[in-house]
Parts: sequence; C-alpha cells; structure tokens
Amino acid sequence: MRLPTWRDYVPATSGGRTFTVISLVNAIGTGLYLAASAVFFVRAVGLTAGEVGTGLAISGVVGFLATVPIGAAGDHFGARRTLIALQLWRAGGFVALCFVHGVIGFTLVSCALAMAEAATQPMTQAVASATVAGSDRTRTMAIIRTVRNVGFSLGALLAAPLLAADGVWTYRAIVLGTATAFLASALMLVRLRISGADRPQHKVAPLTAVRQFRDWRYGLLTILNGVLNLHVTILSVGLPLWALAATEMPTGLLPGLILINTVLSIVLQVPVAKAAEREGGAVRALRLAGIAMVLCCLALAAASGPSAAWAAGALLVVGCVLLTFGEMWQATGGWDLSYNCAPEDRKGIYLAVFSLGGTGQRIVGPVLVTAVVTVAGPAGWFGLAALFAVAALLVGPVTRLLKLVEAVEPAEAVEPAEAVEPAEASGVGTVPVEPSEGRAR
Repeated sequence: MRLPTWRDYVPATSGGRTFTVISLVNAIGTGLYLAASAVFFVRAVGLTAGEVGTGLAISGVVGFLATVPIGAAGDHFGARRTLIALQLWRAGGFVALCFVHGVIGFTLVSCALAMAEAATQPMTQAVASATVAGSDRTRTMAIIRTVRNVGFSLGALLAAPLLAADGVWTYRAIVLGTATAFLASALMLVRLRISGADRPQHKVAPLTAVRQFRDWRYGLLTILNGVLNLHVTILSVGLPLWALAATEMPTGLLPGLILINTVLSIVLQVPVAKAAEREGGAVRALRLAGIAMVLCCLALAAASGPSAAWAAGALLVVGCVLLTFGEMWQATGGWDLSYNCAPEDRKGIYLAVFSLGGTGQRIVGPVLVTAVVTVAGPAGWFGLAALFAVAALLVGPVTRLLKLVEAVEPAEAVEPAEAVEPAEASGVGTVPVEPSEGRAR
C-alpha cells in the first residue's frame, strides 16, 4: 500500500469537493459540541449526571425509531431537500438547547435533536454518493470520513479556550457555534447542484414505505455490519476500562491510544478504501475488518497477562492499531455494500435501515462490553472475537444472496419485452447504468 499524496484527498468532481467542505463545516460544529457537552449539561442546564444519562438514553431510543421513517421521506421528497431540512432542524434544536432548564426541557430538545441526528448519516451518504460516479464513490466517502476526523479535532481545539473561560454564556456560545455550523452547511447544500438529487424516487407515503419494507437479507447484512461496528464502543469504553482494570499500563498513556487511532484514521483511510474499488472489494473489506477485530480482541486479552507495564502497553498499542484497521475496513465495506445492495428507487429507506446497525450498536454495545466482556476477563474477549469471526464469515454468503435476488428480479422484468419486440428490448438495454448510480435517491 503506497503512501497517499495530497491529490488522493481531493474528490474528482466539483460536487464532491463542495460536499467535502460541507462535511468539514459539519464536523467542526460537532467536535465543538462534543468537547463541551458534558460540562454544558451540568453547569449551564443545571442537570445531574443521572439526569443527563436518562435524557440521552430516551433520546437515543427516539432517534432509533425515527431513522427509517425519515429515510423513507428522503425517497419521497428527494435526498438533498431532506438533508437541508435536517440541517436546519439541527441548527434550530441547538439554539433551543441553549435556553432549556431542567430535565424535562432537556429531554424534549434532546429527543428532537436525536431524530435529526440519526437520520442525517444515511441522508448524507445518499447525497454524497450523488456527487460522484460509481467508480469514485468509495474514495470520495473515504475522503469525507478523513475530513470529518480532522474537523472533529479542530472543533475540540476551538472549544478549549471557551471551556477555560468557565462561564454560562461561553458554554452557550459553544452550542450556538454548533448551530451556526449546521446553518452554514444547510445554506451550502442549497447551492449544491446535483443531477436528479431532488427528484422523488418512491412516491409512496413515507410511513407506508416503512410498513412495506420486507427485505430480511438486507436486514441481516445490517446486523452483521452492526456487529463489526462494535469497534466504536471498544475504542471509547472497552479499551480504556480494560487498560485501567486488568493491565499494568500507566493511566497517562491512555490518551496516546486515542491519538494513535485518530492519526491512523486520518492518514490511512483513503489508501485503505482503494481496496474496495476492485471487484468484490467491499465484501473483502468487511472480512478484513472481522479478522482485524478478532486479532484486536486476542491482543487485548493477552494484555492482562504481563506484569511489566511496557509489555502490557505494547500489547494494548497493537490492539489499538488492529482496532483502527478494523474500523477503516468496516467503514469502507459498509459504505459500498449498503449503497450498491439497495434498490435504485429506495436508497433513502434502505440506507436508513442500514444505519440502524450502528445505532443499535451504540445502544447494546456499552452494556455488552462493560457488563459481559470486561467482567468475564480474557474469556470475554475470546467470546467477542468469536462473534466477530462469525460476522466476517457470513458477510460473503449474505451479500451473494442479495446479489442473486438483484440479478433475478430484473431478468424477470425484461423477459416479456424481449418476447414481444426485440427492437424495444434493445432500446431498454441502452439506458446508461453507471450515471444513474450517481443520483441521490
């Protein structure tokens, strides 16, 4: 794998470049908020830690339930219009958050924000995919993910001096800054022109479209990707807790593990994504993600053995590097498969369903890792490694089943035309396939 140059981080199309800038603005706003949210909740809103946890848990469930209906709305009204509405929704929600007091107001605003937040990711993927041709889609999504990591870091740095000022209005300024970032991204989306991006694809009412969703194969792929997405919880919860409770690694080295993950994700996401551009590359990427996560779990289990701090630290670093490669491969394979395995006229609802794997992981993952894996010790990590191995093995068969259904259904649709009029069948065959993949659904 060659080292990337600056050209590798520039999307091929003007639409892709514009959307990358929009993603950077979004990420800076999000990083600004995440760096200060805990302090803001306690010192500006006046909540206890328990009230914060309860409010966020309720809002997480609301966001989970709203994702698919809003994804269906994207098919009904157009992906770009829906994303603009979501960004304005988020901007208004953060302005409201600045002035809430008490747990009830906080919970209500958090629920409204969670609905928009949960649906933003699949709508972002639909619009971003519409900015590029199919052959460059995976690389552009990798660039966007890299830019988002940079934006999160910049946002956190911008929040530092405001947090140091330690005043209610400085905390509110941080939240208002986040609202401004989302408003700016909505205005930039208004100016973004993509062929077919605003054309409704599925004219059935959104709630009817949700009731009609019956694709259990795509649902199974969603679950497998959700399992592989557990790297998020391992990095944020499992790795730190395990390092503190079961290893001899000094506590001061924990931020270094997060830094390793961040730097590797920024530098290597684009070259790693190139693997998915080849035939069968997305499935291969998810398999590699599973293998990397298996090895990560084994390294973390082994880290509890050595009595020397340097040995435990070395094993944790190895586990962190493997975790990062698992994260990059999972993101790459997930982007490609989720988009290509979704019907052309229902990208919004299908991508929303696929995003539930990540959302479900964020709900189930912390309980699994904290109450089962770390409590069970090395045996818990062995069990989690087995779960990753099963997910990696099943990705190929499930994807082949999806592709088989996709291949059979068009054949059944074309057969009558060929039997009636060969010339018409030839005309149908001239419809360009590749350009249509670049349109938002």
